[in-house]
Amino acid sequence: MKANNQVEELDTPSDLKEKGREKVAEALNRLVADAFALYIKTKNFHWHVSGRHFRDYHLLLDEQAEQIFATIDPLAERVRKIGANTIRSVAHIAQLQRVKDNDEDFVAPKDMLLDLLAENKKMAKAMRDAHQIADDAEDVATASLLENFIDETERRTWFLFETTRELN
Repeated sequence: MKANNQVEELDTPSDLKEKGREKVAEALNRLVADAFALYIKTKNFHWHVSGRHFRDYHLLLDEQAEQIFATIDPLAERVRKIGANTIRSVAHIAQLQRVKDNDEDFVAPKDMLLDLLAENKKMAKAMRDAHQIADDAEDVATASLLENFIDETERRTWFLFETTRELN
């Protein structure tokens, strides 16, 4: 902070154009919010799953939640590396998230898995959209980071798809 209590702007070492950085930061912040929301939804279902496949679903959802959580910090730190601010509160997450919350008292296991399948598919699409924004901004580092996360998201989607097939 400056002596007159004005906040200094972050002088980022990035050579990316400001307009491109702003668009990338906006897309990444949406992904951070979505990842937080999807993490909570996945943990919710992990904690509340029941039925004859309880152990398998419980372990699958825990593994997937950990993987989702592991994306949050690298995405948020990428926002900071390019000179922007990232998520600051739960209210900020709620403003930006596209993942729909599920506050139901009971959700059947199949419905949990189908819900997460749909949310992971949307997450992969949102990541691909963010990748395009990064490409347009010539932000190779963000694009590279997203490529691995897209692959992980598609893997979660595949596992959920195959798991729900057995329930038909």
